[in-house]
Amino acid sequence: MAGTLYAVSDLHVAYAENRTLVEDLRPDSPDDWLIVAGDVAEVFGHVEATLRTLRSRFAEVIWAPGNHELWTHPKDPVGLRGAGRYDALVAMCRTIGVRTPEDEYAVWRGEGGPVTVAPLFLLYDYTFRAPGTSTKEESLAYAYRTGVVCTDEELLHPDPYPDRESWCRARVAATERRLAALDPGMPTVLVSHWPLHRHPTEVLWYPEFAQWCGTELTADWHLRFRAAAAVYGHLHIPRVTWQDGVPFREVSLGYPREWSKRGKPPVLLNRVLATRPGS
Repeated sequence: MAGTLYAVSDLHVAYAENRTLVEDLRPDSPDDWLIVAGDVAEVFGHVEATLRTLRSRFAEVIWAPGNHELWTHPKDPVGLRGAGRYDALVAMCRTIGVRTPEDEYAVWRGEGGPVTVAPLFLLYDYTFRAPGTSTKEESLAYAYRTGVVCTDEELLHPDPYPDRESWCRARVAATERRLAALDPGMPTVLVSHWPLHRHPTEVLWYPEFAQWCGTELTADWHLRFRAAAAVYGHLHIPRVTWQDGVPFREVSLGYPREWSKRGKPPVLLNRVLATRPGS
């Protein structure tokens, strides 16, 4: 099998500049696969239109949701909340041929393979707590005092769960069972909008934002489940870091106002399986 396994996240197509870049997002080969690690858009129809376009170009598109897809935005005619909204997104993806965390994991057999590509929907449980705090309540209070509060607190509803951390823990338990049942001889690419390990959040300008960025429950998954790479987004800090010899690849596009700070054009096609360490 020819082709390359690519990844991108945080397309945020509500921005005209982002839509222009996504229009130019095309494979190098008809055999290329594309991982989309969440935050395509906030409005259901925009998520569908974007994924449909990408699916028409790539041999496979594999999607994991971000927090923005899960928002119940006042401008969205689709008013579904919580798990009901996620289920509707999954159903939509299936109608257009996009793989989701609820589908059988695909095996990539091209460059760097074979690996099982596992898109994950895990959320967060406030265990990446703000400095000097030891409980969710203290951590949230710190964030509200500093004014650094994720919009999820207003727009991401956990229905029918009592809170987001309960939904997160249910997702973690179900996903853990699926990953544990995989072929133990096959490496994986673990794809989650939120990083599986806390270390990528250590460079955040506002460390209190980390509580909306993952869960300590997945801190060893890159080792337990034989990750050849861990792919994520959310932080809008595109880079590669290493944990226990495993590359953690943030593949965010992010917002136009952020691109000028990076000193180079945004990258849309991020190669997932490096051919050498550090690449």
